[in-house]
Amino acid sequence: MQFQVPQFIEVEDKIFGPLTFKQFLYLLGGGGISFVIWKSLPIFLAVLLIAPIVGLSLALAFYKNNNRPFIGMLESMFKYSVGGKLYVWKKEPKKLETQADVAEKGAESLYIPKLSDSKLKDIAWSLGVKDSVYNDQISNNK
Repeated sequence: MQFQVPQFIEVEDKIFGPLTFKQFLYLLGGGGISFVIWKSLPIFLAVLLIAPIVGLSLALAFYKNNNRPFIGMLESMFKYSVGGKLYVWKKEPKKLETQADVAEKGAESLYIPKLSDSKLKDIAWSLGVKDSVYNDQISNNK
C-alpha cells in the first residue's frame, strides 16, 4: 500500500491573498490600533504614535533575519533583558596524576614511530634535487 507524503511542510499556507494567517493578523492588529489612535488623539500626536506601530506591524508581518521571523527576535530580546545575567566561572584545580595512572595510560597507548633527523634531511634533499632537475628540464625545453 502506498501513501502520499506531504511536501513543503515548512511553508505556511497563503490564506488571505499573498498573506499567511499570521501576517494578516499582525497587519490587522496594527491597522486597528492605528485607527483607534487616529480617532482618539489629535492629528500631530496620533502621527507620532502611529508611525512606530505601523513599522512594528510591518516588521512582524514581513521582516525575516537569517530566515527567522521578527517575532522570534523580539522574544529573544525580551528573554535576555528580563533574565538574569550573572555568569560565574569557577576554576577547578587540575588533578595530579599518580604513577599508577601513568602506568595504565602507558600500557594502553600505542607506540608511533617518528622520523629521525637524518630521514627528514634525506627527504628534504630528495625534494630539492627533484625540483631542481624538473626546473632544468623545463628551461632546456624552451
